[in-house]
Amino acid sequence: MNKIGLLEAMYTARAMRRLKPDPVPEELITKVLDAAIRVPSGGNTQNWIFIVVREEAQRRLLAAVYRKASDEVAEIYAARGRPAHLTEAQYQRLMAGGTYLWDYIGDAPVLLAPCLKKREMPPRDALPEAVAARYDAHLAYQEQIRGSSIYPAVQNIILACRALGLGTLITTNHILYEDEVRAILGPPSTSSPLP
Repeated sequence: MNKIGLLEAMYTARAMRRLKPDPVPEELITKVLDAAIRVPSGGNTQNWIFIVVREEAQRRLLAAVYRKASDEVAEIYAARGRPAHLTEAQYQRLMAGGTYLWDYIGDAPVLLAPCLKKREMPPRDALPEAVAARYDAHLAYQEQIRGSSIYPAVQNIILACRALGLGTLITTNHILYEDEVRAILGPPSTSSPLP
């Protein structure tokens, strides 16, 4: 395997929607996860869990949920239309790749589900009066920035996969059916799956 530099990994990483079914060695998954946890996180809380899904039956269950959600997302894409920066051919290629992924995501040998653990605000009465007076604003702010710690970890996953010669992409359609995904993965109830 050729080593590539960080900038080359950044410039050449792509959303790989046609994934090979080849087995992924455990040591590569360990390297990818190690890269994920190296990112800074807000308050160094590291509020994440990474679920590695190898078992075929579990991957198939996730794929069925993903397909159901993707059927809905496809209708949104169709109603939204082609982005101005894409030619019709580029857009059709993008949609064909998405459709392929929607049909075959369960064939990927590994699905990695980064899950964000929700941090609860301290009770209002535990805070100084000036902060407690703006409690609702702090709740809204916390909700707005929820992904700010895990998305850099996901980016490191993408870059590590690229550097290691593994295909990957970030996808979120399945979150439309988060309760079903949670039932399949079994993460703690305070986590949200964000593969």
